[in-house]
Amino acid sequence: MKVKNKISMTVLVLFVLSLAAGAAFGQMLRELSIGEHKVSVEVADSNALRRKGLMFRENLPENQGMLFVYPETRRLSFWMKNTRIPLDIAFIAADGEILQIEHMQPFDEVSTRSREPAKFALETNQGWFAKHDVRVGAKVVGLP
Repeated sequence: MKVKNKISMTVLVLFVLSLAAGAAFGQMLRELSIGEHKVSVEVADSNALRRKGLMFRENLPENQGMLFVYPETRRLSFWMKNTRIPLDIAFIAADGEILQIEHMQPFDEVSTRSREPAKFALETNQGWFAKHDVRVGAKVVGLP
């Protein structure tokens, strides 16, 4: 009986560790370059991840953000429902060119839309693009 319990406990521990590893893997960051500047991003590439975005977060570390990846290029729309952090958003073309940069305020439920079709959107702390002198027309390198 003791051997059976040890085996059961070992299997349970391995299962819990695999779940923890999976959760940690989901939080892996991808590094993007914009000119000489780097930003580490969480990638939201599924409907569930894109819907949740940065909602309910208390803060966002400096030089980090979230990259929203869409299966096709289209006009994108974002709101700040349940988002506590003031953010900037850059709408990005499939070739990595920044098409538009906008400011978004916490809890604002008015949509911020891309004026042109975009494949990606990059959210950062508000002021990140200005602080790093990143402007419309800049290229983002390292996109998936």
